[in-house]
Amino acid sequence: MNELVTGDAVVLGLQPARLPSRALAIAIDLAVVLTVFVLISIGLAVATVALDEAASAAIAVATFLLVLVGGPIAVETLSHGRSLGKLACGLRVVRDDGGPIRFRHALVRGSMGVVEILGTFGVVGCIASLVSARGRRLGDVFAGTLVVRERVPTGRAVAVPPPPPWLVGRFAQLDLSAVPDGLWLAIRQYLTRMHQLDAGVGGSIAQRLADDLAGRTGVPVPQGVPAAAYLAAVVNERQARDVRRVMAAARRGAQVTGQATVPTSAVPTAGLRPAGVVRPVEGAASAAMPTAPSGTSPAEAPGGPPATGFAPPAETTGFAPPA
Repeated sequence: MNELVTGDAVVLGLQPARLPSRALAIAIDLAVVLTVFVLISIGLAVATVALDEAASAAIAVATFLLVLVGGPIAVETLSHGRSLGKLACGLRVVRDDGGPIRFRHALVRGSMGVVEILGTFGVVGCIASLVSARGRRLGDVFAGTLVVRERVPTGRAVAVPPPPPWLVGRFAQLDLSAVPDGLWLAIRQYLTRMHQLDAGVGGSIAQRLADDLAGRTGVPVPQGVPAAAYLAAVVNERQARDVRRVMAAARRGAQVTGQATVPTSAVPTAGLRPAGVVRPVEGAASAAMPTAPSGTSPAEAPGGPPATGFAPPAETTGFAPPA
């Protein structure tokens, strides 16, 4: 079995690296380290040309230890198991339980690497990697580490089981902003694999994750709610919030786009008048027009057309009347 299994019997989705990829990563690392070592050695040789042989030998030994031994140790410690060659090949050094390595792990691996890789030109490391079921060399065995593949083909995603109906929406007011992504990932992995675990082991893992989640949110787990159901309900609430956030952003984007490209036909034309036509004001028009003498009909009123206060249709609309 090549999968990593933690002490809680949780199967991790990590695959151990094999000899070809590890050899390529080591070759890249050695090329970089040897180049740096040669450049530094040349510079020191020019700078210490006036020193005696004993001092030059001491400087050469110190340079060898600092660059060829201390360099890889420092890089693996600071990058949590990712050197330049491993980064190029998609590899990473982790602990046996899948956690990130620390300085003591990198120190043991680097010290043993001097014997396995530099001292024997990689022969001992290759033999140990071929014999090991998980491709570990002696430095990994003594340090309790393992080189795994980070870039692996993704399989079919497993959906998180839904919470009980009576818990849906119960945690709508819960503040989830302080929950880190690592805890969400651990909860999701547990929910998708909880049916594969032993009942006692699964219950303890669920309780520990529920306590961590409650500590991040500041609200204790409700009494009478199973830990697994509580985790499923909170994850469901987070997914619902993400969906609502995406939908709201999509609606705002659609509204902005619609306002920026309003068609001309959509502009209402009711109540609009041609340019230059002024609507007469009641009272003002009648006061401005002359009053017809008494006893005369509107048609006989002096000054031409009747004093109606309105212009003829042809002048008002700008269009000729129909034939």
